[in-house]
Amino acid sequence: MYNFLNDYSEGAHPSILKKLWETNLVQTMGYGEDEYCDEARHKIQKALKSDSVVEFMMAGTQTNLTVIAHLLKPYEGIVGVETCHPANHEAGAVEATGHKIITVASDDGKLKASQLEKILSEHKNNPIKEHCVRPGLVYISDATEIGTVYTKKELSDLHEVCREYSVPLYIDGARLGCALMSKECDFEFSDLAQLCDIFYIGGTKMGALLGEAVVFNDKKAAENFRYSQKQRGALYAKGRILGIQFSCLFEDGLYFKLAKHADKEAQRMQDAFIENNIPLMIKSASNQIFPILTDAQMKFINEDFNFEIWGPVDEKRTAVRFCTSWATDPEQVDKLIEKIKAL
Repeated sequence: MYNFLNDYSEGAHPSILKKLWETNLVQTMGYGEDEYCDEARHKIQKALKSDSVVEFMMAGTQTNLTVIAHLLKPYEGIVGVETCHPANHEAGAVEATGHKIITVASDDGKLKASQLEKILSEHKNNPIKEHCVRPGLVYISDATEIGTVYTKKELSDLHEVCREYSVPLYIDGARLGCALMSKECDFEFSDLAQLCDIFYIGGTKMGALLGEAVVFNDKKAAENFRYSQKQRGALYAKGRILGIQFSCLFEDGLYFKLAKHADKEAQRMQDAFIENNIPLMIKSASNQIFPILTDAQMKFINEDFNFEIWGPVDEKRTAVRFCTSWATDPEQVDKLIEKIKAL
């Protein structure tokens, strides 16, 4: 049984394991103040062509709640689409910090600049706005929870609205690599220095054992962030473990090569479903695909492959998710495609 349930089933890229072993007995400073973390920061800044502030975290949910709690006043909340990760898959972590999630509908997983403008302008012009939660941060993910990716114009338009209302734009980059390597992405990694205020680079889902790198393009927002990390249990004594991994991922473009592989295999699968007249919940541009299957079709594929049940479409059909990773075996994708043809 081969697993297409998620993009973190495997351990870590061999180069990371090799580097961790080679440096295992080297003594370093703790809490991310070691030479490996400094090296990783420098590589990320070089790729970004910016001197943005870089800090390392352990996991995505922890990163979101720590960054959001750090940036917001007690009376502020975040704006995001209904399918956003904090609103659905983080067990109320953001709400537990005392901050409301202001959600808006979206048919493609993306927040539109027009939607954001409406929310921010309505609050600004509300004669009793002090009785309402103030939108204090805009949250988006790229790639989104349903595999779509933002264009440069979409991000630029969102950031322009954010600047107009002095609200930071934060990008959850758990699958940032897959967004950047998507054929529908029309900007480079370095463009992110101007397209948002804060974002994070997902390592957990892109070849690392664990870890995310938070990037503050707005240096003022980064002030005292280490206090927030410590308070949230996110300032690690053995911070070197995170630095070593990101140093490896940003050596010779490895991060982007791994993401490109994940996208390629997912798109091969999606093409096979389309070619065999299997409908999609939405056409994805990255490493998650969402075919709509009957019970019989699900049972047939599940003989050899695991996938995630996403939700019912009608009485007879269900949307499911197939997710590829940096380590997905192309031969297993070939076998899945043969099963798809047999449907």
